Amino acid sequence: MSPRSQKEYQEAVHLRYKNASRHEKTAILNEFCATCGCHRKHAIRVLKRFKRFTKPKAKKKGKPSVYQNEAILKPLKEIWLKANLPCSKRLKTILPLWLPGYVQLFGQLPTDVTNALLKISPPTIDRILKPIRIQDTKRGRSTTKPGTLLRKKIPIKTNQGDESRPGFPEADTVAHCGKSISGMSVNTVDFVDIATGWSEQRAVWGKGKTGVLEQIKNIEKTLPFPILGFDCDNGGEFLHYHLIRHFTERKQPVQFTRSRAYHKDDNAHIEQKNWTHIRQWLGYDRLDNPRIVPLLNNLYTMEALPQLLLPLSQTYRKRKNRI
Repeated sequence: MSPRSQKEYQEAVHLRYKNASRHEKTAILNEFCATCGCHRKHAIRVLKRFKRFTKPKAKKKGKPSVYQNEAILKPLKEIWLKANLPCSKRLKTILPLWLPGYVQLFGQLPTDVTNALLKISPPTIDRILKPIRIQDTKRGRSTTKPGTLLRKKIPIKTNQGDESRPGFPEADTVAHCGKSISGMSVNTVDFVDIATGWSEQRAVWGKGKTGVLEQIKNIEKTLPFPILGFDCDNGGEFLHYHLIRHFTERKQPVQFTRSRAYHKDDNAHIEQKNWTHIRQWLGYDRLDNPRIVPLLNNLYTMEALPQLLLPLSQTYRKRKNRI
């Protein structure tokens, strides 16, 4: 047993030895001598005089912090969650704007709590929300399963940002699976053209090769320019023979490339669209009903826009007639 292991064992035993009865101390000493291989008198001296080798945490001097109060923590946490987990500096800025809405939903806050929330500093927010941020991360799960079968046949491309011609999109899938990747759920196929920034999204049930390929064909029909190159990650929904044949077996073959594994910065354009065009609108909740797929596709293709604007136009006409 190493010296450090002996110290750790002594730390675990000495409190039990100190609070034990005479009969229990005899059993503890027998166990200690058998484990460490030491004399009985030496074991008695060690356990009686033992001092913790880990330095205890020093107590904070002065009066307790004003912000260690559940009345302040509750509205701060609620606003932080509803505002989609902003950083402390942004949360400090939006607190005066969000507090009136919080009061309407949850009731009036005491004056001292409101003043404390308005005066709170960003470092104090970081300190208060540190244990909460560990629990409420609200980040999506990565469902990318590498397609190792065709990785060697598809070349790697890392200079996507140098493309100045339209027709070289990046593609990725976003899983709407919530906190669990088990079972089937809705996925979004995301497209962005590097040169023009043109973005297209389509929903698909699961991540099957046929369904993803069908949505890719649908996106290609709606693009105002032909696809000259196609870049994706190493997910199995992209690296398969059906998609390779779709892009390569045509009169003007498409340049099919992929990014490096575990390098999201290779696809920085599409990762940014995953956040601004999908996560900020749909969030991280689980969508496990297949009937949501056509509704999302109507939203993505703006086919539902006339239906959404019709009630607004009717309301406007009624008000105009009243005037």
